Amino acid sequence: MQTIRTAVFGTGFVGRVHLEGIRRLGFVELYAIGEVQVEKAQQLAEEFGAHKAEADYRRILEDPAVEAVHVCTPNFLHFPIAKDALQAGKHVICEKPLATSAAEASELVALAAKTGRRNCTSHNLRYYPMVQQMRRMREDGDLGEILVVQGTYSQDWLLLDTDWNWRLDSKHNGPSRCLADIGSHWCDMAEHITGQRITSLCADLQTFHKTRKQPKGPIETFAGKTLQPEDYTVVPIDTEDFGAVVFRMGERTRGAFTASQVSAGRKNRLNIEIYGTKCGVSWDQEKPDELWIGQRNTASQLMLKDPSLLKQKAKPFADLPGGHSEGYDDTFKQVFRRFYRSIGDPAAEIEYPQFADGLRQLRILEAELKSHQEHGWVDVPAFQAASA
Repeated sequence: MQTIRTAVFGTGFVGRVHLEGIRRLGFVELYAIGEVQVEKAQQLAEEFGAHKAEADYRRILEDPAVEAVHVCTPNFLHFPIAKDALQAGKHVICEKPLATSAAEASELVALAAKTGRRNCTSHNLRYYPMVQQMRRMREDGDLGEILVVQGTYSQDWLLLDTDWNWRLDSKHNGPSRCLADIGSHWCDMAEHITGQRITSLCADLQTFHKTRKQPKGPIETFAGKTLQPEDYTVVPIDTEDFGAVVFRMGERTRGAFTASQVSAGRKNRLNIEIYGTKCGVSWDQEKPDELWIGQRNTASQLMLKDPSLLKQKAKPFADLPGGHSEGYDDTFKQVFRRFYRSIGDPAAEIEYPQFADGLRQLRILEAELKSHQEHGWVDVPAFQAASA
């Protein structure tokens, strides 16, 4: 396959994950890194073998050698950078949320269609092998009719009022934090596995820390630093720490989930449980190689990831043999591999979430925010596009 040159914009926690994922593909060359803190960009360019580092991403977009870009910046920059990249003729992978509003995301969906560029919203958590196994079980009718979908996405990295990250600031993150950041992953996974859409919902949000202690200097995501009083400034917080959502999927299927960034001891626990008329399945991101399968009249099972035992359509998402764990970083590799193959082969099937999927999650998010504000049920606009 012909080598594809790409660039990464943003060098925080997820930016580095993208850099490492690109390096694992083999047929994609990291050509440039864009980062306002140009010294950091230069350091990473040297580490990862990139040809150039720029403080202004637009200078990279002007380079005809760059064919694709990864947008890994704070959320408020996703829309303008992705828009500029599409207009410059680049293929785009953008971290979620795709934008800070459904209106912006809708504009990106239209622009991607107009330019004919490949586009991906990085809902990478779909691509754990056992998540794909659940999806294929549903497709094969193993679960029966889906009755109940429930779970949680729980973290503890913002439990203390001294915990800080740029996501706490709505000017950089958008109007929602917890539901936008991790709740969107849960909803995307629920719809991806079940093949159904959330049609209406009722949400309740809570900000436990009305003020937080912002460090006077920058810190990395998940740094968890202990600060002294002279090291911080007390600031008001206008984004949620927690959200609870009850939802409907059409006439019969019902569900509920919580999203929390203040759950002590939970580091990154996305748990999803799906119960059908034949059996139930439950998966936990903190134990990614295990899938619980529950039966009504026979003993329940704990299935361990082994490609030789997976459904035929789930096997391509597991690269290592049984007993060899595949985790968070591997999900990025799976998404990137499919994205770049679709660039090399215009006729290739789209096997990754596109900008339309990012728009979908923003419409759900805006329904959640409206529901919380109005203290009632809100309908979610219909999904307009299908994707793998």
